[in-house]
Amino acid sequence: MSEIENVKEINLSQEMRTSFLDYAMSVIVSRALPDVRDGLKPVHRRILYAMNDLGMTADKAYKKSARIVGEVIGKYHPHGDSAVYETMVRMAQDFNYRYMLVDGHGNFGSVDGDPAAAMRYTEARMSKISMELIRDINKDTIDYKENYDGSEKEPVVLPARFPNLLVNGSSGIAVGMATNIPPHQLGEVIDAVLAVSKNPDLSIQELMEIIPGPDFPTAGLILGRSGIRRAYETGRGSITLRAKVEIEEKPNGKQVIIVNELPYQVNKAKLIEKIAELVRDKRIDGITDLRDESDRNGMRIVIEVRRDANANVLLNNLYKHTAMQTSFGINLLALVEGQPKVLNLKQCLQYYLEHQQVVIRRRTEYELRKAEARAHILEGLRIALDHLDEVINLIRSSQTTDIAREGLMTQFNLSEKQAQAILDMRLQRLTGLEREKIEEEYQSLVALIAELRGILAEEEKVLEIIREELSEIKERFNDERRTEIIVTGLENIEDEDLIPVENIVVTLTHNGYIKRLPVSTYRSQKRGGRGIQGMGTNEDDFVAQLLTTSTHDHLLFFTNKGKVYRAKGYEIPEYGRTAKGLPIINLLEIEKNEWVNAIIPVKEFVDDWFLFFTTKEGISKRSPLSSFGNIRNNGLIALGLREGDELISVRLTNGQKDIIIGTKNGMLIRFPETDVRSMGRTATGVKGITLRNNDEVVGMEILEEDTEVLIVTKKGYGKRTPADEYRIQTRGGKGIKTCNVTDKNGELVAVKTVTGGEDIMLITAGGVLIRMAVDSISRTGRNTQGVKLIRLESSDNEFVATVAMVEKEEEKDIIEDIEEIQPEEPFKDEMEDAEESTDENTEG
Repeated sequence: MSEIENVKEINLSQEMRTSFLDYAMSVIVSRALPDVRDGLKPVHRRILYAMNDLGMTADKAYKKSARIVGEVIGKYHPHGDSAVYETMVRMAQDFNYRYMLVDGHGNFGSVDGDPAAAMRYTEARMSKISMELIRDINKDTIDYKENYDGSEKEPVVLPARFPNLLVNGSSGIAVGMATNIPPHQLGEVIDAVLAVSKNPDLSIQELMEIIPGPDFPTAGLILGRSGIRRAYETGRGSITLRAKVEIEEKPNGKQVIIVNELPYQVNKAKLIEKIAELVRDKRIDGITDLRDESDRNGMRIVIEVRRDANANVLLNNLYKHTAMQTSFGINLLALVEGQPKVLNLKQCLQYYLEHQQVVIRRRTEYELRKAEARAHILEGLRIALDHLDEVINLIRSSQTTDIAREGLMTQFNLSEKQAQAILDMRLQRLTGLEREKIEEEYQSLVALIAELRGILAEEEKVLEIIREELSEIKERFNDERRTEIIVTGLENIEDEDLIPVENIVVTLTHNGYIKRLPVSTYRSQKRGGRGIQGMGTNEDDFVAQLLTTSTHDHLLFFTNKGKVYRAKGYEIPEYGRTAKGLPIINLLEIEKNEWVNAIIPVKEFVDDWFLFFTTKEGISKRSPLSSFGNIRNNGLIALGLREGDELISVRLTNGQKDIIIGTKNGMLIRFPETDVRSMGRTATGVKGITLRNNDEVVGMEILEEDTEVLIVTKKGYGKRTPADEYRIQTRGGKGIKTCNVTDKNGELVAVKTVTGGEDIMLITAGGVLIRMAVDSISRTGRNTQGVKLIRLESSDNEFVATVAMVEKEEEKDIIEDIEEIQPEEPFKDEMEDAEESTDENTEG
């Protein structure tokens, strides 16, 4: 025959399509995807079957891994030995498998990515829980198929006495599809199977009350439930995993971030290397030391934070740029009757339950066949014992065994097996005691046969057996859930969403050091106390501004040059009560010779609210709040300033308020804010008050009918004056007297509006702070000099520098460990201080 005759013409396109489809199906079915019934890929199933076949069970000694690998590739898995060994290694790693299926002895790798030792060095055996996957395999519970060369038989699926697909999960990449099933907590999955067995109509939402979500061997955190719900309902979804950390504060005030748990399948060594790389490239700032203190007792990565850095903000940057936060794409794809199928949670449970029903029925049928076969033999023995003499005579008279067998079958109507059993019976079975044992065994088998037939006749009995056996496995192997699920209610988690909302005090010193601390740090004291040390300052520094806000509010920083910058409350670094803080130039990109002199907290930038500005020379401007919604990192112009002028005060208004402006020489003007028309962001403004010689504005506030005017002087005097003592004037006037300024009380340093339900904080140039209730301050007329609020040290350098209002404190002893300076004896000159001056009112 010529070579041409051996050539067969084919359609190349059709051949490629057919060949690739065959290859794809081979990969899908025989390599990459798990079976929905036992949750195992072929290689995992073959490893466990080979170990069981070799007798490497959990109660036997460890055997060399190389022996197992050789058995697997020689009989069942014709692939590389390294692929089989690496698979077996993963099955023995507690950071990869939620419930390890292989009990490894030796170096089986680490969470740092260290490889396992060579197979000639390590040993292994089946774990106790993997014995439950194999249990009853010899009772005809599953089907077998030929191995690759037809010389051996291997199981198509294992009995799998617990739902391994969900318990240990699975991942694999096939051709055109992939699976990624997360592990779960054993007890929760078993409870869900039991629930489905009792009520097949359970919804996935009801099942999620039993299985709240995946449970990873490395623990960690899952953010939100929406991704879990989507995956359980549709078979596909994505969840966000996050490392579990703690923020500790060292005695020296520095903060330390401790990482105790990592997201699933994150390499610890590579994570530390990545963090070091980010610090080296200055993409993350604020880390002073990074070390791994993990040991046999658990994981511990220590990240030391620079004293002037915010640990929460730094942590959010680590979540953003490193594997401390990862996403896990759930894809519940498994083989169902040999076909790949995307399943929801309930289907996974139902298919497993159906598999167990098949296993129990086949096991019951197997045990029934054995019981019936044994009962059949015992029936023959009973007949022989009842006719013992005749049987003995028949056997003695027979020339051969075959003749004796035929004689027994004919004479006593026995089967061949019964006749053979009689011939094989030992003489000792003829004793009375042995005869009783035969009878007892026969009666017990009759009862067993009836029970087994009853099981096969009633589906509920099969389910009851499944429930009992699953409950027994749960009792033996159940443990605590490791992964914590944080319910955020948000699908997209922003950095600030994981920072707690809390009220804070923000302080800014004269030299530009800023910090935040909880508002409850300061306790309320009686009027006239010496106060507590609010912060440590240098001789030439003191607290210039203090305000209360929330960690999630926006803070608008207005500078003396009329520019505005923006930051979030949580971005302000938190320090201890006596710490100085962080230089604000490290937080805001302010220019040289520029400093912040007004900070406004804002929740939302809306159109119907306004910012009202007042400068030292009495110029006022009103601009919509929405004009400040988008502020660059290098700031924006908030208002145009004339030469020599600077911004003094900014207040937030609703557009319908009265404005008061007070000066250091004790003058005050009140006018409606509508007298100042709304202007653009860069406008200069109009005259709010006309100043006299050597006078300047010290404060601007919003005045309403139910408020009072509170003034505080440089030497610690203060008073409250009813609002109705200040008549409404026209913008631009000189104002009226609000305080009788003398050498005793000093110039005004603050003008505030109060309702009497607030607390007031006074901060001196030396950093001493006192907090008192506003309603404890005397209410007097405009022309008085007030009462002493704080006793100052006898020094020209000690004076009241800043006054701020805070919410009234309900509990007087919030912080017990604050060092208090006891107040001196009551002032004898309080009433004298409160006497009204005889000076006449001065109007502009």
